[in-house]
Amino acid sequence: MEILKLLTDKYDSNTFILTEGDFCLIIDSGAKPEIVKNLVGEKKIVGVLLTHGHFDHAYYSKQYYELFGCPVFCHENAKLTMSSPERSYGDDFSLTDLAGFEFLKGDGTLNLVPFEINYYSTPGHSKCSMCFLIGGDLFAGDTLFENGIGRTDLIGSSKEEMIASLEKLNNLEFKQAYSGHGENSDFARQKRNITIFKRFLMR
Repeated sequence: MEILKLLTDKYDSNTFILTEGDFCLIIDSGAKPEIVKNLVGEKKIVGVLLTHGHFDHAYYSKQYYELFGCPVFCHENAKLTMSSPERSYGDDFSLTDLAGFEFLKGDGTLNLVPFEINYYSTPGHSKCSMCFLIGGDLFAGDTLFENGIGRTDLIGSSKEEMIASLEKLNNLEFKQAYSGHGENSDFARQKRNITIFKRFLMR
């Protein structure tokens, strides 16, 4: 599996394009659709996964659906987040037409051939935060960063929920963690990261 990271102009968020043969999977939608289209070419996009509904990660999700004809998967709580500029932190972002979206809850699996996806609900940064384990790599959105965790002082954030989510992720094994902003990091770094920030939040 090839992983391409695109740095967007939406708070420097990351959009990822995963490629297996002639098929692609997109994680988060802050990158302009025409850029993604040029990079994907004639390959088939089988789905878009949103790590959460803040505008810098969900901005072009509707356009991706319309351009590529693929479903957009996100947590069911993203409906509320994406419908409100206040909750999504995007002054010009509000989604009320959710045709093409498929909503997830809890933890589970998705089989978007050829991609096998384990998804995990990880609230804390937002009520709709999710992480995706694909091909041994964790796509962590704004739950985990290279040297930190997502903010817990925003609308829908919760220190208590973040602690529980960190405990859940601490039980996973993965090769690399790909974050919603900044650089990726390896399993050992994230094990230390989780331990440190669990202690910090529990003070």
